[in-house]
Amino acid sequence: MEVHSLAGSGMFNIALRYVYEDVDRHGNVRVYFWRGKGHPKVRIRSAPGSVAFSEEYAAAVAASETPPAPEVNDPLRPPMHGTLRWLCVEYIKSAAFKALDPRTQSGRRGILNHILDEKESPASQRVFADVPIPAFGADAMRVLRDRKADLPEAANGRVKAIRQVFRWALDAKIPGVRFNPARDVAYLKGKIGGFHTWTVDEVHRYEERHPVGSKARLALALYMFTGARKSDVVRLGRQHVRDGWLKFTAFKGRNTNPITVEIPMLPALQEIIDASPTGDLTYLVTEFGRPFTANGFGNRMRKWCDEAGLPECSSHGLRKASATTAAENGATVNQLMAIFGWLTEKEAIRYTKEARRKKLAASANRLLGKHRA
Repeated sequence: MEVHSLAGSGMFNIALRYVYEDVDRHGNVRVYFWRGKGHPKVRIRSAPGSVAFSEEYAAAVAASETPPAPEVNDPLRPPMHGTLRWLCVEYIKSAAFKALDPRTQSGRRGILNHILDEKESPASQRVFADVPIPAFGADAMRVLRDRKADLPEAANGRVKAIRQVFRWALDAKIPGVRFNPARDVAYLKGKIGGFHTWTVDEVHRYEERHPVGSKARLALALYMFTGARKSDVVRLGRQHVRDGWLKFTAFKGRNTNPITVEIPMLPALQEIIDASPTGDLTYLVTEFGRPFTANGFGNRMRKWCDEAGLPECSSHGLRKASATTAAENGATVNQLMAIFGWLTEKEAIRYTKEARRKKLAASANRLLGKHRA
């Protein structure tokens, strides 16, 4: 294992195993403990050479002694034929899995890793990896789901991952797979309403704090006038505009169900772009002139929202605000689907129903003031 020295960082001349230094976008040197793949990356905040640093380092070493969940396709642990782990290995080798976006592959592989390494019950010595395929049913799936009940998204991620494994297995006619045990296991309800949808007042407060000409205001305009997701906003650039139209392929599902979004380039958006600092291939760039990553941009939006005194607002809620505005302005289901790249009517119908409900309430409000003669 390498031993990494911090001498070149301008701090202290020390050398410790699993210790790395990194430089953030502001040029600040940060120190991390990372034991390797499958282990978390832990930041050590105390000054190198101090007693506190030694204590943090010792705690990180102790925490890392717990072995990480084994890889689904661990060459040192060949799966027994006919077990759940064997099925997951076959799925990961399949063309269906390889067609997924790399980020989706990584996330799904991680979910399966942890599922397979868990015991069937606290008293059991058998892990789910060794369960024969016919013995893995809906009850087992509910157990795995409910173990993450305090994190509904994580719980639902488990259900979805197993659904996809068995859906592929049924299509591929894998021996021993007779049904999909996760098919009828319901998703848990997450936070009601999802991410907070920006109000008109919140948009105005953000605009007051971040005037036209700032990178923060450009980000807001790209969201509000295109309805794009975060993964698309960071990729948009001049090359996507032609003859007054903005055209791009949505990042989400681009490898499986590519969706081309084509909408007019609104004059209000073009004016803000022209008045803002932009990059060569993307409108939004970092201080170093490089395109943002989706996660990095989400963090930057968090900072801009906080500066505007909007702790409840985030980049996720802006897409919802844009859809709400379009629906309230009379956009039809098909128009919403075209703007936001939705494949089904379900999401668009929800926004149009809410818009109609709001208009009905406004028109009926006067009736509350009437009294019987």
